[in-house]
Amino acid sequence: MAEPPLDEVNRAIIQALQADARGRSSTAIADVVGISDSAVRKRIARLEDAGIIRGYHADVNYQAAGFPLRMLLYCTAPIDQRADKGAQILQIQGVVRVQELLTGDRNLLVTVVGQTDADITSVARSIVELGVTVADEVLVRSTAMTPFDGFEPNG
Repeated sequence: MAEPPLDEVNRAIIQALQADARGRSSTAIADVVGISDSAVRKRIARLEDAGIIRGYHADVNYQAAGFPLRMLLYCTAPIDQRADKGAQILQIQGVVRVQELLTGDRNLLVTVVGQTDADITSVARSIVELGVTVADEVLVRSTAMTPFDGFEPNG
């Protein structure tokens, strides 16, 4: 019988990976959750296969990397084209994230990084050329993140 995808052990594994996916070995996670490191690796593989864990990403400080501007572009695409337009926008140089929004007229949120205003303007023009309206622009000063605590065992 297959184990539930999010039993207490899987929840603990996800919590550990959210906190530090790069720095936590399967052995270190095994010590925390109380199973062998090979069992941890198998569970992680199953969570990946199930699409629950989708990848491991670097948290880049774009400003420190020489890209001081980070903009949020609230965009409007035809509802039946929202997913396709989002995928096209993600291919534009300078775009680092596209999120589909399900309420309101602004149904795509695009995160753009660049060195100059011209970089951001170029991205906005490319989005408009795809038939998507840029409804608003927001300059981001900083972002703070924390792991979602809903994966704490017994959470």
